[in-house]
Amino acid sequence: MTSAYSDILARIETALEAARAVFARFTPGAIETEYKIGHDPVTEADRAVDAVLRQNLLRDGEGWLSEESADDVSRLSKSRVWVVDPLDGTREFVAGIPEFCVSIGFVENGRPVAGGICNPSTNETILGSIDSGVLYNGKPAHPSQRTSLQGSLILASRSEVKRGEWQQFQTGDYRIRPMGSVAYKLGLVAAGRADVTFTLTPKNEWDVAAGAALMASAGGFVATLDNAPLRCNNRNPLLTGLMACGPLLKNDLLSALQAHLPAPTADRSRR
Repeated sequence: MTSAYSDILARIETALEAARAVFARFTPGAIETEYKIGHDPVTEADRAVDAVLRQNLLRDGEGWLSEESADDVSRLSKSRVWVVDPLDGTREFVAGIPEFCVSIGFVENGRPVAGGICNPSTNETILGSIDSGVLYNGKPAHPSQRTSLQGSLILASRSEVKRGEWQQFQTGDYRIRPMGSVAYKLGLVAAGRADVTFTLTPKNEWDVAAGAALMASAGGFVATLDNAPLRCNNRNPLLTGLMACGPLLKNDLLSALQAHLPAPTADRSRR
């Protein structure tokens, strides 16, 4: 199929290959780590991949938002913006756990419309746009067609599970698999490798733009935790949590989350 985003997809593919070459210089689990304010780890790999992504993706007239670049607010006036995380799942990368990825999202008028992720450790690449569908390692992929959460595989945030935040979901009749990298989890759900994922804590746009684009491209369901469409290129890139699933699981997922998540109070909504 011809896509209006053919050039964008070609750039994403080239950038992911360049990032893969950078990762070949590093050994997961054996890399020096620094810590940012807030105790988030950052490595030389994060910065090196950020540089090659910018070089391969960005063109005149486009905006740029990356976890590893100083925010240039001129992006707010741009209709086409790259939202990237050079290394999503840095904690896993540092620990040598193969659950990290390069995450590239392309946003048009606030909407994630194309994206790609690459997990260099597992040799998985997931690529897609809203008018071309999704490819998993070069082959067409589709999200889960399950109609019930019963027996489904839900990918959970490893850190949220460690903090006990998933305790209320442990008694359901589905399987929960803790995993790093929200972008990787979203990509796997978009490609039908799992049925559901959601995050209970706020995420930044660079964590989820690529995965949300892949979910939309695959024909799955994706929304913020308060069941609103995901919009990117906001002045403040912090979003509420995100949920995603196969298209036929939407109602079951919304019901399951509503039963466990506290409704926002009037006071909280004013803050």
